Amino acid sequence: MSDWRFDEVVEAVGRTVDAAGVAVTVVGIAWALVVFAMRSRRTAADDAYRSLRRGIGRSILVGLELLVAGDIIRTVAIDATFESVGVLAAIVAVRGFLSLSLEVETTGRWPWQRGAGRPTGEKPQ
Repeated sequence: MSDWRFDEVVEAVGRTVDAAGVAVTVVGIAWALVVFAMRSRRTAADDAYRSLRRGIGRSILVGLELLVAGDIIRTVAIDATFESVGVLAAIVAVRGFLSLSLEVETTGRWPWQRGAGRPTGEKPQ
């Protein structure tokens, strides 16, 4: 066990977090499709489709967050050069934009507008 070097452990942790991100995305999309198939029989097609898009979007968002975490773990802990940090910043910026876009797509509003228009806990009519 003492043969493990710090950078090898951090690399393994980063890859594990990446794998979790991929797994969350794939399982979440599969689950959203199952829910869509069951729901499309009982509800209007538009409602089932919106639910499918929200489910897929949420899965991608969580998966992206885990993938960013894996990149951060590996880049900052192992190879913290100006070039690697710059590449990480670009990756985080692109994934951040994707996360923001998916958030708007799945909820229909900006993240800072969560409670706008109605009190917390009140359901839309």
